[in-house]
Amino acid sequence: MDASIDEAAVLNALFADSPQGLFLFDADHRVTRFNPSGRGVRELSAEEVIGHEIGDFAPGFDADTAAALIDEAFATGEPLRRRLIRGSSPSAPYGTLALEISLFPLSGSAKGAKRLVVGLVEDVTERQAAADRLAVLSSVHAALGSTLETRTIADGLVRSLVPAFADAVSVDLLDDGGDVVGPAVPPPHDAPLRRVSFAPAGAARSRKDGDSRPFPFATPYTQALGDARARLVRVSQDTPWLSAAPEDLAPLITAGVHSMIVAPLVVRETVLGLLTLYRRRPDPFEEADLDVARQAASTASAHFDNARRYHRESTIATTLHRRLQPGTIPELTAVETAHVYLPETAGGDWFDVIPLSGARVALVVGDIVGHGIEAAATMGQLRIAVRTLALQDLEPDELLTHLDEVCAQLVGTAARSGSEEVATCALTVYDPVSRRCTMIRAGHPAPLVIDPNGTRRTVDVPEGPPLGAGGGRAYFAAETELLPGSLLAHFTQGLLDAGGHDRTTAARGLADVLASSTRPLAELCDTAVYRMAPSRHDDAVLLLARTRVLPPDRVADWTLPADASVVGTARRLVERQLAAWDLDDAAYATELVVSELVTNAIRYGTGPVRLRLIHDRGRLLSEVTDANSASPHLRHARESDEGGRGLYIVMRFSNRWGVRHGRRDKTIWCEQRLDEPSTDTPVEDAFDIDAVPEL
Repeated sequence: MDASIDEAAVLNALFADSPQGLFLFDADHRVTRFNPSGRGVRELSAEEVIGHEIGDFAPGFDADTAAALIDEAFATGEPLRRRLIRGSSPSAPYGTLALEISLFPLSGSAKGAKRLVVGLVEDVTERQAAADRLAVLSSVHAALGSTLETRTIADGLVRSLVPAFADAVSVDLLDDGGDVVGPAVPPPHDAPLRRVSFAPAGAARSRKDGDSRPFPFATPYTQALGDARARLVRVSQDTPWLSAAPEDLAPLITAGVHSMIVAPLVVRETVLGLLTLYRRRPDPFEEADLDVARQAASTASAHFDNARRYHRESTIATTLHRRLQPGTIPELTAVETAHVYLPETAGGDWFDVIPLSGARVALVVGDIVGHGIEAAATMGQLRIAVRTLALQDLEPDELLTHLDEVCAQLVGTAARSGSEEVATCALTVYDPVSRRCTMIRAGHPAPLVIDPNGTRRTVDVPEGPPLGAGGGRAYFAAETELLPGSLLAHFTQGLLDAGGHDRTTAARGLADVLASSTRPLAELCDTAVYRMAPSRHDDAVLLLARTRVLPPDRVADWTLPADASVVGTARRLVERQLAAWDLDDAAYATELVVSELVTNAIRYGTGPVRLRLIHDRGRLLSEVTDANSASPHLRHARESDEGGRGLYIVMRFSNRWGVRHGRRDKTIWCEQRLDEPSTDTPVEDAFDIDAVPEL
């Protein structure tokens, strides 16, 4: 049998019985035969198709792509299978058609036979629409990513939906973030919503990004907020509810929007806002599109909720962190201070200025590992621990040793390795009488010391291990004597870790800024921030202190032999000195306190007794030093006891008292406030100064 006859018979059978669309194209892209089973040509007559190119009977279809595929099949002589083409249907101009075309060239056996290509057309509109919807949801997941910025999430959401799924998309969030109404309680219909994002940027719209106002009632927007149910809405000029919302939808209607989906953003039964999608393309939204909108809204809601919770926690942590920082720094004789604190991430950076006995001061900065509420809480506990230990008049190395143990207990040593750090710290104690400065650090940058002439002084402060591992590790301090007007700069690592410089170079840059040491400290703080440009991803603290010296006429110092007869001498010395300071009103109580302290030092101490009075800013400090390291203890004497009331007397007539241990001696001190009224009971009636008991 002739091959051409067989080929013709096959074609006849195919075109007669195939349920799929078949087209026979010549080299000029014209249809020479077709099967009317194809969806796009079912309503067309043979005259409208035969002899015409695709663009003639399907003007909305992608005729150029089809023609290119036909040329490719003729050129290669090889079949082309399952090529996807989209376009509007000739018989349904308001719908988008997705077709898969396979082309098979016919060679023909007769010489000079006309070259033809058989096109097998399969309608895959529904299948492709489902695939497109899945692609949209995949794009939504990819666009949202892991960011915790609300605006970034909203922008990513609208970009993933426009133009792939909708022609315009808006994201509007409740101003209260869903906190006011609570779970399962709908927001009021007049609740304001803030426009967070809209796409495309140039589309007509009435609300601008950042606008916050209620949606008109009653409209699909307020209905979706009320029942938390997504709805597909057909829109036209005569839509009934448009009269309630002309200003919100009028620009979109004018732009040709004919259908919309309003999907509430809901998480754990709490409404966060609305996702609204608009279409003006030929094919309107369908019920299947409503499922896509619901899933996109659900995914976005989870991200918005994470961002909301993160920002709430960050706000709480920042507030907690600020509240746990020192309040107003008191005016001190020892130093003038200024500080800057940049809590960018609610981390664990902190500082403190702690007045100590003997008019001394402790300057401390630290950094807790981590961020958030836990770090802020740990910071607060650690700062209180530092202040408590400092007020015990511990030596700096002892203080850090105890602080290391406290820090380890705060986080739980069982859950941590022995080498893992929890915090770092730098501590400086300055004495304005002797001008001695003791500096110590635990894994923290060493303080900078700038002389009054602007020269940086090199002080080798040994770097101790970071805090938190416990185990009684050793810390070593460095001591130096400072000139009046010297500048001490304590800072955290966040101040140095910016600008692309290593820490050594950054520290030199900070020292250059502080070289102008005579400028106001607040101005120096600001200049340092401008110069260092600290990272916005970490906290930063800068604490500046300009040293002072207590005037010599405010300090009286005597060394007395360890003999009981000097108690009266001590009282007379105190009386004369207070008269010189014009503090006669405080003389009786001070003589009583000093008598007790000197008597105790003579009876229970060793070596000579040192008596020192300091008149400082409305307070009088009395100190007695001896070489016995044993500390006295407060006793509650019975009425029949002849002694045991000494410390009670000191406590009764002092605002504060304590014991300060040195390397080879101890000092018992007390502080009297000169600006506070005396007690109701006269001291003469309370105690007999001539019958002073021992401590």
